Amino acid sequence: MAKPRIFVSSTYYDLRHIRSDIERFIKEQGYEPVLNEQGNIPYGKDDKLEDYCYKEINNVDILVSIIGGRYGSESKNENNSVSQMELKTAYELNKQVYIFIEKSVYNEYHFYLNNKENDTTKYTYADNVKIHQFIEFVESLPNNNTIHGFETSSDISSFLKEQWAGLFQRFLQDQTRNKEINIIRGIENTAKTLNQLVTFLTEEKRGSENAINEILLSNHPAMEQIKEMLKIPYRVFFINKEEFLDLLKARGYRESNTNLPFDDIQVWVMEKGDTRYELSYNDEIFNSDNKLKVYTKEEWNPNFIRLNLSPVVDDLPF
Repeated sequence: MAKPRIFVSSTYYDLRHIRSDIERFIKEQGYEPVLNEQGNIPYGKDDKLEDYCYKEINNVDILVSIIGGRYGSESKNENNSVSQMELKTAYELNKQVYIFIEKSVYNEYHFYLNNKENDTTKYTYADNVKIHQFIEFVESLPNNNTIHGFETSSDISSFLKEQWAGLFQRFLQDQTRNKEINIIRGIENTAKTLNQLVTFLTEEKRGSENAINEILLSNHPAMEQIKEMLKIPYRVFFINKEEFLDLLKARGYRESNTNLPFDDIQVWVMEKGDTRYELSYNDEIFNSDNKLKVYTKEEWNPNFIRLNLSPVVDDLPF
């Protein structure tokens, strides 16, 4: 089962005990921590070591940035530390970010704001003025820059526990809301069809069977079933067999040479990864001219079009 991946970013030597506590906390939540010292970041031979840290941020879901009083290693890419560059990378990738600053450093930061024009100012808790400059940069960002002070690792873990519980609760609400949206869309489609029928009757086109068929065809249940079955994010429309098969080809399907006992059942297949997708349809949904027959939702049988998933079988005997 996939787990949320949490990248822990900070200097190491001064905050190694904090990092260890947060790693344990993340595992207790059932999530996957990503820490450099634990070998969670794969390194190659083509780029700088720090670049692989930035690349790994692209593969995580959340970044937890912990800022203490040490500036840490200078980045070879920009005039920032490596941990600062990790945070900037997460911002650029629009990752969920949580920032924690040691309270003594954060309190001193406000002293820095009043004295930053004075180059001779000495700071007690930050070993480099660039720490305060970076905090100023983070606070100036328009979003995703919530900052919290901490004294112990439990301050961080308690805040994260509440935040992640809130994210899960919001996810559940969104799932319910998505169902409501789908119902509303169904009602809107039905209302659209009824409006078209009212317009048709108002204009006294009762004798035109083709006009009624066009209205029903535009809301054909086969199109909605294919849209949901193949997870197509846009509207699906086809009026004949040729257009239907072109749609399957565009989604990566090809005609199967499988022999079936029923001549009217056609099979198209696609393999993706280790999964085989087998889509079968009843040729009876098309008339003799290969045009899509008109069905109401009550007349339509979902078994006319079916999709089966199975693992890919390796035919090699060795």
